[in-house]
Amino acid sequence: MSHQPGDDAEYMADEYEMEDIDDDMDDEFHGRDMGGSDSDVDEYDYMNNKMQDTSAAEARRGKDIQGIPWERLSITREKYRQTRLEQYKNYENIPQSGEASEKECSATKKECLYYEFRRNSRSVKSTILHFQLRNLVWATSKHDVYLMSHFSVIHWSSLTCAKNEVLNVSGHVAPCEKHPGSLLEGFTQTQVSTLAVKDNLLVAGGFQGELICKYLDRPGVCFCSRTTYDDNAITNAVDIYNTASGALHFIASNNDCGVRDFDMEKFQLSKHFHFSWPVNHTSLSPDGKLLVVVGDDPEGILVDSRNGKTVAPLCGHVDYSFASAWHPDGITFATGNQDKTCRIWDLRNLSKSVTALKGNLGAIRSIRYTSDGRYMAMAEPADFVHVFDVKSGYEEEQEIDFFGEISGMSFSPDTESLFVGVWDRTYGSLLEFGRRHNYSYLDTII
Repeated sequence: MSHQPGDDAEYMADEYEMEDIDDDMDDEFHGRDMGGSDSDVDEYDYMNNKMQDTSAAEARRGKDIQGIPWERLSITREKYRQTRLEQYKNYENIPQSGEASEKECSATKKECLYYEFRRNSRSVKSTILHFQLRNLVWATSKHDVYLMSHFSVIHWSSLTCAKNEVLNVSGHVAPCEKHPGSLLEGFTQTQVSTLAVKDNLLVAGGFQGELICKYLDRPGVCFCSRTTYDDNAITNAVDIYNTASGALHFIASNNDCGVRDFDMEKFQLSKHFHFSWPVNHTSLSPDGKLLVVVGDDPEGILVDSRNGKTVAPLCGHVDYSFASAWHPDGITFATGNQDKTCRIWDLRNLSKSVTALKGNLGAIRSIRYTSDGRYMAMAEPADFVHVFDVKSGYEEEQEIDFFGEISGMSFSPDTESLFVGVWDRTYGSLLEFGRRHNYSYLDTII
């Protein structure tokens, strides 16, 4: 992945700025006082939180789910959407990769509704530090979600509409527990590039290879580690999992071409695999035997999780990949790429992907399956989250449409909720959707 700070900053400015279609739209999306500080914005949002949030009832009455006052603007939502589709700049490491892959993509039916809008919470500011890394939102229940907001990990309860700071990395962070190999001096001003939360464990990865581990039911930080002192050390992704014996582990994917497995029962590095290109994302199969590895190469690989040896190459994408996920059945998995496609693979025949699914604006930067395997969601860099019906063979989908960069998305473990983080200076927020159920007459009696 791109790692030169100057390049990142320049591209982030280009990508995050919505096009200046007219003065009204520019004012609405980017705020009237561009000199204001983040604290000023937060204070303004706090004071006007209830007015700014959008409920499901308001959305049913016709209010825009993000609270954008289209009736006051000199452009319609439809016209602005069309302009975004025409002008949005997708980042590519391999030129024209999106056009090259388009002809392979399957057509889908897009009029489905699997998750209904519940709430848009404007007081929850979900932010991004690296334009290619979008795994910064994690749900642990249908009401509880964790996300990055500037230098803080925030817990948001959709039940009480309250937020609290879980971890602040703006100053000095050091472990309060002593474990062999833990960096007791800790870190200062960590720039968090990726996040994962599962089973009471929170792991934050940083731009300099930092790993900060915290158990949500314990005070303080329990473990700090720097994976490498390489100049190209950014932590691109973290995947938390349980071994067959029940031990809690996590896998860190780094730009130094390394994949590292940490045992959180012993607080020790247990495996370290090295590949020939920077690793942007990894996903472990449900049985723990196979690892999908994708990164700065059009070909991904499937490897043996015990020794890191290649089982099979994954050929089909034409740019770099930044997302992967396993279906709970352990037979199929998905990879997301900057060529604007998500490819579905079947272990029983890896010579080519089963299907290729197309995004609208840009790269597929995040992929999630529901725990029951019924739905798969893929997020583009901005504006679109696609929810596919796996049972239909990925031929039917719900297209969730809004405006703003996507910091991350997450299904709740019980599949009842879908949360989407939106990064924008004026309309940054947390979108919440609830799973739609079709109950029969007898179900309503129970």
